[in-house]
Amino acid sequence: MKKFKKLNLPSTGEKIEVVKNKLKIPNQPIIPFIEGDGIGKDITKVSQKVLDSAVSKAYDGQKKIIWLEIFAGEKAYNLYKEYLPQETIQAIKHFIVAIKGPLTTPVAGGYRSLNVTLRQVLNLYACIRPVKYIPGVPAPVKHPEEMDIVIFRENTEDVYAGLEWPKGSKEAKKLISFLNKNFKTKVPLDSGIGIKPISVTATKRLVRKAIFYALEYNRPTVTLIHKGNIMKYTEGAFRDWGYEVAKKEFREKIVTEDEVEKKYGGVKPEGKILINDRIADNIFQQILIRPKDYSVLTAPNLNGDYLSDATAAQVGGLGLAPGANIGDFTALFEATHGTAPKYAGQNMANPSSLILSGVMMLEYLGWKEAADLVRKSLEETIRQKKVTYDLERMMDGATRLSTSEFCDAIIENM
Repeated sequence: MKKFKKLNLPSTGEKIEVVKNKLKIPNQPIIPFIEGDGIGKDITKVSQKVLDSAVSKAYDGQKKIIWLEIFAGEKAYNLYKEYLPQETIQAIKHFIVAIKGPLTTPVAGGYRSLNVTLRQVLNLYACIRPVKYIPGVPAPVKHPEEMDIVIFRENTEDVYAGLEWPKGSKEAKKLISFLNKNFKTKVPLDSGIGIKPISVTATKRLVRKAIFYALEYNRPTVTLIHKGNIMKYTEGAFRDWGYEVAKKEFREKIVTEDEVEKKYGGVKPEGKILINDRIADNIFQQILIRPKDYSVLTAPNLNGDYLSDATAAQVGGLGLAPGANIGDFTALFEATHGTAPKYAGQNMANPSSLILSGVMMLEYLGWKEAADLVRKSLEETIRQKKVTYDLERMMDGATRLSTSEFCDAIIENM
């Protein structure tokens, strides 16, 4: 096994391998975890306890996660004097599957975002966010139960590529002058300027993964989200390339919206996945008034970011929203909310986002029995109105539990 200078490798367990283009999962996989900053210390250990209990119960002790702590954020700086050590990146690459709590982006240190940096250096090009209502959770819409959408957000390019220069900088002046002189643009000289790359490679691999997901989980539609009516050669190209990969690689399994209208009288053929597209601003209306019409959304980075938060808000907020960043094989599951330093160390925070991200991780390992056990037990605990402070204050007759008590209640419901 690979050696690391400052990581305490476990004496048991095996690493996940890629064999014949598929993951080979041992019965005791070593899973690296990043505790996270702020409330990370409150939610990470107890979330692991929930996952461990489910795995033990589902497989009668025959399977077990072997946890390996790795470091990013404040704990990393205390140990390595840097916020994102190379050992952390190497460990995720080596062990393939990892999970993390929330991280604060340092004011100094050269990082736009530790989360974005991890996604880019590990080439975790698909940010996957399932958004589904849990009965009993307070929600701001009349029918939150109609929301059951999985968002595939491109993770590596668009404006999040970070190709920008400040107003008045040598680079900005040079680029603006070049554009105005050679392409007859009229960019004001006092502008900050950025570049928005969207490539055919990154687009097709994201849409391909979204369609595979729809096939595996029997989801009826994959919708391409874009602002192609304005940005024709970036977002419009995202739409066009998405249709291309669908038609070329999945021809027998998909049908487009145009084809449904012209060939099938407006009725989608049984067993086919519908590929359609929506303008970015319009989809925000659609998820409010017609969420049942959508199942898998694929979007460039910025649109996907907005949509992830907007859909989560309809079903109770980011505290209940899981997430994953996945490449060809490497996967990093994460709590999608912030570090909430105000509540750090108080045993108050809602751990559901991290627990449900752990559910996604169990599914990725192929341990669906354990995943179902966690999900159903968490839902039952909320149905019983045994919840943390953030939900208790909005629910009539609820019992307020600490973070650790909430996790114990989930385990009891298994």
